[in-house]
Amino acid sequence: MIKLSVNEIIDKIQKEELFEAVSNDYSFTIKIEEYVPYVCAAVHDGHQFRKELWSNCLHTEYDRWYEEDPCTKEMIIDQPIVIAGLDSRFEYDLNRAPESAIYDDAWGKQLWKTELSTKMKEKSLAKHNEFYRVVEALIEKLESKHSHCIVYDMHSYNWKRWEREVPTWNLGTSNVDEIRFEGDIESWRALLEQMSLPNNIKSTSKINDTFQGNGHFLKFITNRFENTLVLATEIAKVYCDELNQVIYPEVVNAVKVYLNKSLKDHALDFYNRHKS
Repeated sequence: MIKLSVNEIIDKIQKEELFEAVSNDYSFTIKIEEYVPYVCAAVHDGHQFRKELWSNCLHTEYDRWYEEDPCTKEMIIDQPIVIAGLDSRFEYDLNRAPESAIYDDAWGKQLWKTELSTKMKEKSLAKHNEFYRVVEALIEKLESKHSHCIVYDMHSYNWKRWEREVPTWNLGTSNVDEIRFEGDIESWRALLEQMSLPNNIKSTSKINDTFQGNGHFLKFITNRFENTLVLATEIAKVYCDELNQVIYPEVVNAVKVYLNKSLKDHALDFYNRHKS
């Protein structure tokens, strides 16, 4: 892995160079091993929280971890194109539009002791903007090369806070063309439901059950690229003890191993179905 500026990353994408890099401000990573017509993303995987914000934050480190999506990058790390955030959504949320990307409160609790200054906000929003410059360049390249593209937008959610039974996997599709991509959506849901997980964890999957796919990452790509499908894919945090901050690596690895085959098969099926 090398450290590159956003302009250097975009230049490599435009030249179709293979590389793995961290942005020069350490806010995200990107890996391209092959210019395939599919991308994996983990925009909420990050946990970094810049030090000048620490003393002003009312949420603990655990509070932040609890609402982030730990291990979502690890689940897709072996895929040929992976882009992932390194910063916590509590600094700026990559899955929100710029005007709402910096929280005043989070999940009903005030976030800051004193309101952030304009300078502090601008520092975070600059990183948000640079990330999306790269996303746009990447999808533009893949669509121009392959005509169609699919993006697996990986997230996780805290299932124990729900008072009803919730699925292991949830697909949010309310902001994509559900008619045009109906077969692709249903086949992805079915593949996830077939996943075998350790510790007697049942793998169920539903569409628009707990979340509907209203994130900025999905909307940003969908609104700019007619032939790219973004599948907002949420796994319940069955891969960890969300109340005690313990990761279950055997479950994380089982997800990764399954996705290493099934995700590629699904992506190629999508491409073959739509390329003509």
